[in-house]
Amino acid sequence: MLEAAGLTAVEESVYRLLVATTTASAPELAGQSGLPQHRVEAVLAALTGKGLAGPTDSDPPQYSAVPPDVALLQRRTDELDKARSTVTDLLDLYRSTRRRQDAGQLIEVITGAESLRLHLRQMQDNARHEMLWFCKAQYVAMPSGSNRAEYDALARGVRYRVLYEQAFFDDDNAVDNVIEGVQAGEIARSVPHLPLRLAVADRAIAICPLVPGGPQGSPGEPTAALVRGSSLLEALISLFERYWETAVPLSLGAAGTLPDARAAQSGDPLSETDRRLLSLLVAGIADKAIASQMGLSRRTVQRHIQHMMTLAGATTRMQLAWQAARRGWL
Repeated sequence: MLEAAGLTAVEESVYRLLVATTTASAPELAGQSGLPQHRVEAVLAALTGKGLAGPTDSDPPQYSAVPPDVALLQRRTDELDKARSTVTDLLDLYRSTRRRQDAGQLIEVITGAESLRLHLRQMQDNARHEMLWFCKAQYVAMPSGSNRAEYDALARGVRYRVLYEQAFFDDDNAVDNVIEGVQAGEIARSVPHLPLRLAVADRAIAICPLVPGGPQGSPGEPTAALVRGSSLLEALISLFERYWETAVPLSLGAAGTLPDARAAQSGDPLSETDRRLLSLLVAGIADKAIASQMGLSRRTVQRHIQHMMTLAGATTRMQLAWQAARRGWL
């Protein structure tokens, strides 16, 4: 019986006749089976659709049987592919529904420095697009320079945006480690203070300590939250972007050194020429007129503007004006 191939009794009967002959037309099979020709034609169409028979281009068409093992194997393969696709869709729906209904699916509590290190490593190993970091002074799980997973991720094209608070650079070897990261492709900025520690992978999952804890060996193990897709995760990403906008870029100088983050954030990182040029720019004066008034070339004016845009982390002159007002440069 060929129920496994999805055949009815009539279809199996006609298929057996085809197997016993090299080729046969619908009229010939009707004569052999005793079935009306229109019924045989419908059965042949069904067998063709199921991959068990194939017609020729002759008139009337001649039909031949496809070996049953080949037909059954192909049918099973197609069914397995459909089943896999259906199961994947259902699993995604199940996970999404469970996360909405069960807070435990959205926030997982991690306790201990070793567990925290493991999760941070896994996040970076699985990242495909971007990592966001808040780096505060006094490490909790990863001493400065020990996060080698970053370099593996950078090598495969993952973008790293890292914010360092000023006190971070007081740690031993911190400056050298940041320089190494920037040389590897990390995009680094600095702010006077960060509100918390944070790591976000692909804007899909984040780690945010709940209990501060301290450096390895100090009393009290750190406790962190692993946060998945939710409004809380969106809020953490928005917090990062808010601090990123006002942070000072840390690009390497010609000697391969970082700028003094405290000096850059002291409120007066501009020269007297920069400040005068900026005031004219904000007033709406064109580059050519600024150059003439200050006795500079247009190229020099544009170089000063680009330098200030880099300091402010601005990509347009409008952003530069906004950042200059926020930072008290005007």
